[in-house]
Amino acid sequence: MNRRIVSLDGSSLSIKDVIDAGHGSAVFEIDESAITAMKISRSAVKRILESDEVVYGINTGFGALSRVTIERNKLEQLQYNLIRSHACGVGDSMNPEHVLMMMLIRANTLCIGHSGCRPEVVELLVSMVNEGIAPVVPRIGSLGASGDLAPLSHMALGMIGEGECRVRDGIGWGKPGPSVSAIEQAGMEPLVLQAKEGLALINGTSQMCAYLSVCIANMDHLAFAADTSAACSVEAIFGSHAPFDHRVHSARPQRGQLISAARISSLLTDSEINESHIDCERVQDAYSFRCAPQVHGPVIDLLAETRRMLEIELNSATDNPLIFTDGSSDEVISGGNFHGQNLSLAADALALACHEMASISERRINQMMDPQWSGQNAFLANIEGLESGLMIIQYVAAALISELHLISNPVSRSNVPVSLGKEDHVSMGATSTYRTVRSTELLAQVIANELICSSEALRRTELDAGRGVCKATEWVGSLVPALTSDRTMSVECMMVASALLSGQLSQAMGD
Repeated sequence: MNRRIVSLDGSSLSIKDVIDAGHGSAVFEIDESAITAMKISRSAVKRILESDEVVYGINTGFGALSRVTIERNKLEQLQYNLIRSHACGVGDSMNPEHVLMMMLIRANTLCIGHSGCRPEVVELLVSMVNEGIAPVVPRIGSLGASGDLAPLSHMALGMIGEGECRVRDGIGWGKPGPSVSAIEQAGMEPLVLQAKEGLALINGTSQMCAYLSVCIANMDHLAFAADTSAACSVEAIFGSHAPFDHRVHSARPQRGQLISAARISSLLTDSEINESHIDCERVQDAYSFRCAPQVHGPVIDLLAETRRMLEIELNSATDNPLIFTDGSSDEVISGGNFHGQNLSLAADALALACHEMASISERRINQMMDPQWSGQNAFLANIEGLESGLMIIQYVAAALISELHLISNPVSRSNVPVSLGKEDHVSMGATSTYRTVRSTELLAQVIANELICSSEALRRTELDAGRGVCKATEWVGSLVPALTSDRTMSVECMMVASALLSGQLSQAMGD
């Protein structure tokens, strides 16, 4: 596989770069400007150590123990103690692809040059990403403030040759094995920590950013898929195209709404189905059809704003303290860039958006199952009564929405003060962003179910749907054969959902 080359400079990392790190479809290098910035920052740390000045994060304890001064000959041990004590996460392990994304984000943050670590630290991180060496990281432990301390500590544990790693093996992953072995077999050496470097590795928003990057990538595909499935369903019930007229949406020129309406309208172009019922008595379709742009559009707007915010975050110094130097004077400032409230709030909003898009999709499925709207057998069964057709496809969509409803509650409103009250407000951003990854997966399944239903309904008419709709149903047909009799469809439903998340529909439609 040819992998594109990406240069890390601390200022230009994109969401696509992050996703490609997880997939192993890019090779990362460190820009010379970043190496220079890190050396300058490290020189400031050296000057502070030589001056015997007491500075938080360099020669003190951490958190509530920040007033405890550490002797100079114990500063390296301090960093190892920090990593080992903080590596106490629990729960299922993070997906190794997500770990690689987190590692790349951490590397780019350190490249900015406000963290005081040597270039060798980032060189090891980048080499591990390029070689597909992912430390085993328990998912649960971050509060989304003071950074993602526990997950990043497990990452750093792997870098120093402790704990376990998984290594990419072709398109899969090997079993967990000793980190030191994985690093040495790749021709590298475990990191030997120096003053400030352990803290620089674990204090920041990297896990949150990794999860939110996945959310954005998934939702980009699903926003397109939702418009496509809506267009297919409109044709399946012989619905009106009028609600997607550009004049309607220009009268309320919300950007996302305009995009959604234009996309749906373009998919309906040259529809024989529409021509066949221009003079029918039905004046209005249900809201789930004619209001699709008004529901999908705000999600498109939310995605655009979240993407803007996240790409700033990916290229920000989010650890603490930060080092600022002009070469002659050095200043170490304690702040709060590790606080992930922005990420947490955005993820909460996206989780609610997933619920709403799934909710309106399920309502369209319901209409297609109803002969009053579809003009076909109930549940698209071939023999009503003897067969149930796609009846339970809707049930499953309803069950998925129940799960989405449960997990759409805002996580950011939760707060548990820690560190003897010094860290008295946290974002819970890691929980929020991970939850939203799961929300996108549930949404994908609801949209997949809708596409399966509309494609089956359209197979049963001799009239051609709009050009884009025909293209979409052809793609669905490549994964799901016609329903000639009742059969189990779990594998097919999940296959379509997985394909949506990987962007296969977008590719097939030329988006």
